[in-house]
Amino acid sequence: MRFMLIVKASADSEAGVMPSEERLLAMGRFNEEMVKAGIMLDGAGLQPSSQAARIKFSGDTRTVVDGPFAETKELIAGYWVIQVQSLQEAIEWAKRCPNPMDGESEIEVRQFFELEDFAEGEGIEQHRRVDEVLKQQQ
Repeated sequence: MRFMLIVKASADSEAGVMPSEERLLAMGRFNEEMVKAGIMLDGAGLQPSSQAARIKFSGDTRTVVDGPFAETKELIAGYWVIQVQSLQEAIEWAKRCPNPMDGESEIEVRQFFELEDFAEGEGIEQHRRVDEVLKQQQ
């Protein structure tokens, strides 16, 4: 099962405050642990929303909204993608993470849908073909 560990943004991360050397080292050790355990598939920090945009959809209309975005609690500062056996295992790994921010912070744990979760059909076959191309490109 694949899970995304989502680091929620803070006022500091949205202001572009970079992590301290100590925090970078602690996160690096945590990343190394997950790599050694064979569970980490990807992970990165994200630029503040002032460097972002959102595309709003309404029927055929697309509207681009430039950042920054006001609701910090709804924003993401970083993430990991891990592959483990259960939600509980993903939670246990997230609990081992050094505090990603000064003060209070939050990591949300969300499971990915897998193609096997959907009923068979033309749409799923199309997604399988795309997945195969992506695997070949890696």
